[in-house]
Amino acid sequence: MKKYISISIGVLIVSCVFLPKKQTTMNELTPNEWAELHSKTPESVILDVRTEEEFESGYIAGAKNLDIRGGAAFVSSVEKLDKSKVYFVYCRSGARSGQACQLMEQMGFERVYNLEGGVLAWEGDLEE
Repeated sequence: MKKYISISIGVLIVSCVFLPKKQTTMNELTPNEWAELHSKTPESVILDVRTEEEFESGYIAGAKNLDIRGGAAFVSSVEKLDKSKVYFVYCRSGARSGQACQLMEQMGFERVYNLEGGVLAWEGDLEE
């Protein structure tokens, strides 16, 4: 009996390690690439995943604020978004927006672009 349990555990470990998994590759773009692609993509959506306070201190024109730190509220808001659209996502430095992009890809969004370096690297104007 112990032999069968050991074999079963071994098979489980091997299958977890060696079977192919769905890979998600985040599309991270420099500020210039991000802005250029956005300008060429009509009806795309800009998502700012910073806090409301950060958003109010200055945001990229046309951005919609969805605070990733909102947890379940953030996920619920993302679930309501149109998956057929293209999303350009940013935060302060690119870390939170990177997480948001990965989450969105796992949720079935196919065209999601992260702003490398976040709003700190953004060279364009900010709205207030």
